[in-house]
Amino acid sequence: MLPRPHDLIWLNDPQALTGDLPEWVAQQWRPALPLVVRRDRHPAGLIAVGIRGMGRERRAAAWLPAEAIVRCVTPESLVDLAQLLRSAFVSQQPVQAAILLAQQSWPWPWGVTGSCGYALATDVPVLHSASDLDLLIRAPQPLPPAAFQRWQQQVSRLPCRADTQVETPNGAFALNEWLRDGRALLKTNRGPRLVSNPWQAKMEESDR
Repeated sequence: MLPRPHDLIWLNDPQALTGDLPEWVAQQWRPALPLVVRRDRHPAGLIAVGIRGMGRERRAAAWLPAEAIVRCVTPESLVDLAQLLRSAFVSQQPVQAAILLAQQSWPWPWGVTGSCGYALATDVPVLHSASDLDLLIRAPQPLPPAAFQRWQQQVSRLPCRADTQVETPNGAFALNEWLRDGRALLKTNRGPRLVSNPWQAKMEESDR
């Protein structure tokens, strides 16, 4: 199975990376560190990935063939309660927040992305006192707004700021935006689309 957006992947050959890479990549990235899968399309079927550098402003986009991938870690695999409790970052608020969510049963697969997910997967200390918690829900089937009520209530009570992206077969949207406005920007491989029903993914009149 091909990796999905937000998955972390490792390479068997750093030369497999292609793209117009900035100079800092050669200095700050090494093959022992993962790349994050991006949402984009390539005419040759290459996988879109992002490279993390030191600091939030250090992000680069690249492409690679699927056969270069030797390991893949999904956001869902990072929220095993026992593993969270053993994490080197267990005292950090985003990890504490993930532990609170992992102690409850949810009707969908969910996981952690962003800096917290990267830290959990690599043990690289990218978390700090003001770090947010980026959450991902996999929702392949349509769900009404009311289905997310308990989740959203719990997220609002977490000890740090948290944002949830809901992944549908058509793309991902911000849960808070959809619940607040009844519409949301759906991030797709062809760019963002303003939709009312993210599972139908019909482009709104204002976007045509």
